[in-house]
Amino acid sequence: MGWWPFMRSNHNGGRRRVVFLLLSGAELTDFAGPFAVFSRAAQLHDEYGILSVPKYEVRLVGSAKTIDVSWGLKLFAQTVIDREPTRLIDTIIVPGGVGILETSSVSLATSQWLRRAGVVARRVCSVCTGAFALARTGLLKGKRVTTHWAFCDQLASEFPDVTVDREPIFTRDGNIYTSAGVTAGIDLALALVEEDYGHKLALQIAREMVVFLKRPGSQLQFSQALRLQSADRTPIRNLQTWLIENLKKELNVESLAERVNMSPRNFARAFKRELGTTPAAYIEQLRVDSAKSRLAESRRSVKEIADLCGFKTVESFRRAFARQTRVSPLAYRARFQSNWPSH
Repeated sequence: MGWWPFMRSNHNGGRRRVVFLLLSGAELTDFAGPFAVFSRAAQLHDEYGILSVPKYEVRLVGSAKTIDVSWGLKLFAQTVIDREPTRLIDTIIVPGGVGILETSSVSLATSQWLRRAGVVARRVCSVCTGAFALARTGLLKGKRVTTHWAFCDQLASEFPDVTVDREPIFTRDGNIYTSAGVTAGIDLALALVEEDYGHKLALQIAREMVVFLKRPGSQLQFSQALRLQSADRTPIRNLQTWLIENLKKELNVESLAERVNMSPRNFARAFKRELGTTPAAYIEQLRVDSAKSRLAESRRSVKEIADLCGFKTVESFRRAFARQTRVSPLAYRARFQSNWPSH
């Protein structure tokens, strides 16, 4: 079932226990998104008639009963580590946070418990800098992992016996699953639900949360895209919004300059200064990003998608797509579009 080979599963009275280990200094969004995914999956389990796989039992376990998390908030754990038997855990998830970068954020007792849980659990997962907590237990030794792009170098420096991959939104190596920052935890959680319960249920949760079931691209591509969305000058910022909705039109420097009441030369200079790239390169990236979503979420032909995204020919679309992603449109679709049998 799902994408990866079946591994042992710890059942608890017909339930599959998913434990979130909340540590002091955790980022609330690292925890809340994945927690919501698994909790909703438990609610939908019976409705979708998934009788062959136990229902999730989602638990919040703390290093203490009350945990100080981000933004001055406190969360109350359902139980603490010394009362949570590791033998019953199927999946353990460690949310990250800036506070977890500090060695002192994880006590020796918590680290030892996490190590024991990691040895027996079917899956051990981290969100963002939760990877640092896992690395300190030795569970990541020899593993290929990821974390938020801003902390990849630090993780690699502090733990040279760990292979840090800076690109993926999430990774899997054996029973170790790691994800990049914040919303990547939702991507990972949806992937795990799909692995357990199938495509239809996971897609339902993704739709309810208004997120991709399989987000196209890598975290490096996302950081690049975000950088290109932040013009300071209002005319160019407004133009960015307009461009997204008008990719099929003829978009050249002259027509865009006229739209913002600038000369072509001044417009090109201002655009490059604001966004760090040329209008042509920016538009190509927008069109390729739009094509990624259509390839992953629809079954339209490559020709249809090329036309919808504003490419004049299929060949120009293929060339641009390869420049941006290093793969062909069909190879990209094969990787990101789900075709597993649903329950």
